[in-house]
Amino acid sequence: MRLKPWQRFLQLESSSGIILFGMALMAMVWANSPLAFLQQRFVDTFLFIINDGLMAIFFLVVGLELKKAFISGQLSRFSEVALPLVAAFGGMLVPACVYWVVNRHDPVSVQGWTTPVATDIAFALAALSIFGKRVPAALKLFLLMLAIFDDLGAILVIAIFYTSGIECSFLMVAGFFLLLLYLFNVYSIRSLPLYLLAGVGLWLSLLYAGIHPTIAGVLLGLMVPGKGGKQARSPLHRLEAFLHPYVAYFIMPLFALANAGFDLHALSRDKWWLDTVVMGIALGLFLGKQIGVLGFSWLLTRLRLAKLPEKSTWLSFYGVAILCGIGFTMSLFLGTLSFQTEGSIYLAKVRLGVLLGSTLSGLVGVAVFFLASGQLNRRKRIG
Repeated sequence: MRLKPWQRFLQLESSSGIILFGMALMAMVWANSPLAFLQQRFVDTFLFIINDGLMAIFFLVVGLELKKAFISGQLSRFSEVALPLVAAFGGMLVPACVYWVVNRHDPVSVQGWTTPVATDIAFALAALSIFGKRVPAALKLFLLMLAIFDDLGAILVIAIFYTSGIECSFLMVAGFFLLLLYLFNVYSIRSLPLYLLAGVGLWLSLLYAGIHPTIAGVLLGLMVPGKGGKQARSPLHRLEAFLHPYVAYFIMPLFALANAGFDLHALSRDKWWLDTVVMGIALGLFLGKQIGVLGFSWLLTRLRLAKLPEKSTWLSFYGVAILCGIGFTMSLFLGTLSFQTEGSIYLAKVRLGVLLGSTLSGLVGVAVFFLASGQLNRRKRIG
């Protein structure tokens, strides 16, 4: 049986989540071993390449997936878009507010408010994949679409809040490359090397303009043509099919290896369990995410502007809302940007908060969904 493109995407992300977990664990062990000095040397040498270079490829795939969703019609009707879009908005707004409330009195700590707003699709789908066919397909698709909107929101956050001293001359150069990509698209130029070459120019110009260069990835993804001839052979589909395995099995695990590890001894000298950064992130991910996703979704259904995904119940939907609190990759990325000038102790707090919030969300979300799947099975037997 031939799988639909989004089904193949889900399978790939689920298996990637298992590898991500292994690499995060390896980073933790490495950072607290006698070879920790090698880990620090690795981070010092490759952090820019990974976080500013390779993560641009990650965002390129996000841009390609977003455009493919529009072209395929998944995001063409308001009724299909409304629930994941509003849920993603609530799932970003409430965690940010939770973090702000906890850290509002500290001008340094409050900088990390963006950290708990993101959902890690790889980990969330990996947790959901435990239940196999007991998960309604529409519910999986809801989680995928929510994560796409979530990533888009994170991209806007990066573009707005993580710029430094805009250089207008380089910004104009970036505009030129963006216009060039647009013209390539308008005139149906299908040569991928031309798009990639212009994308590299866009990345460099944004870097020197003072705008985080990962934005170039999503802009390039939105410009790559997805129509013309057979869609499966379009530049968009070919590039996405080529890049996605490398992102899932190399770039994201490498990001985890470089960003997930921290020295536990550094935190043990402080009462880390009382630290507002750790508490703000952990509570934002675990409580803020589920309140935002579930609350905003419930409000939308009460207004009859949307309905729950097919074959799902409120309990199963709640389980998915909790799993949205697994913020690993993007939360680490945003947290690193928030405290990149504040020293390693803040980065250690970010990593601990993300680890606590994501782990708690994963465990409780799986437990709730286990209860929900049992409820569904009983209904089927009675029916």
